[in-house]
Amino acid sequence: MKSFKRLTFMMMLSLVVIIAAACGNNSAKEDGEGNSGSGDGLGELSGSITVSGSSAMQPLVAAAAEQFMNENPGVDVQVQAGGSGTGLSQVSEGSVDIGNSDVFAEEKEGIPADELVDHKVAVVGMTAAVNPEVGIKDISKEDLKKVFTGEIKNWKELGGKDQKIVLVNRPDSSGTRDTFVKYGLDGETPAEGVTEDSSNTVKKIISETEGAVGYLAFSYFTDDTVTPLSVDGVKATDENVQKGEFPIWAYQHSYTKGEAEGVAKAFLDYMMGEEFQKSVLTDQGYIPAINMEVERDAEGKQTDK
Repeated sequence: MKSFKRLTFMMMLSLVVIIAAACGNNSAKEDGEGNSGSGDGLGELSGSITVSGSSAMQPLVAAAAEQFMNENPGVDVQVQAGGSGTGLSQVSEGSVDIGNSDVFAEEKEGIPADELVDHKVAVVGMTAAVNPEVGIKDISKEDLKKVFTGEIKNWKELGGKDQKIVLVNRPDSSGTRDTFVKYGLDGETPAEGVTEDSSNTVKKIISETEGAVGYLAFSYFTDDTVTPLSVDGVKATDENVQKGEFPIWAYQHSYTKGEAEGVAKAFLDYMMGEEFQKSVLTDQGYIPAINMEVERDAEGKQTDK
C-alpha cells in the first residue's frame, strides 16, 4: 500500500512539473512576441525615429515614411530636410537616427565618417534647371561652367532670349550643391546669386523669375514649370545616368551612427527592399542602385561594374 501511495504521489508530482513547464514556455513566447520595436521581427513594431538631411532625398524618404507608418501603425517617422551637411552632422551627434546625404560622409569636413554606416538607398541624377522662357534646352559643359561662374551673363550669348542670367544656388551645406559643383562644374565655385535651403524653393524661384537658372534632382522635374538642360547633347535621363553617359549624379546615402537597430533598421530595410525599390522609388524619380552599370567611390572615380 505504501508503495502504491508513493507511486501515485510521484505521478502527480511529475504532472505538476509538466504543466508548470508548459505554462512557462507559453509565457516566454508571449513575452517575445510582445517585444515591440526590437527590430528582430517579433511582434508589432513600435517606436519613433527622426530622419534629417538631403532635401533632394526628402520626397523619397517622406513617401517611404508614409507607407511604412501605414503598415506599422505603432511607428512614427519624422522626416526633416536641411541639407546633407546638416543630416551628417546631426546623425554624427546622435540627435537624429538617420542622416540623409547626397555625398559620401568622407567628403564633408568635420564628419567622423569612420563612426557612420552607409546605406546606399538610391541614385539621383541632377542637372541645371532654367526658366522655360530663356530659350535653350541644351548646353555644353564648358558653357555651363561659364554660366555658373558668372562669365556668361545673358542667355543671348548662348542663342537664347535677351535675358539677364539670374543664378539660384543652394547653401554650402547642400549635398545637391556639392554634387552639381563636383560633376557639373568640375569643381569650379559658383558666382554669387540667390541662395535657398530647399530644392522646392529653388524650383519655385526658377519658375517665377525671368532668366533664372539653378540645379535640381531629376525627381523635381514633374511638370513644365522649369526646363531641365541636356549637357553636351546628352539628355538628363535615368537611362543615361545608369549607363554612365550623363555625368551629374550621386548616390543617395542614409547614414546611421553604428549599425542600425530597431525601428531605424526596419525602416532602412523597407526602403532597400525589392518591392519599394521597384515601385515607389522609381515612381518618385530615383534610380535603384542595383540598376547602375557604373559605380563611384568617395573620391569620385567612376568605373564599370
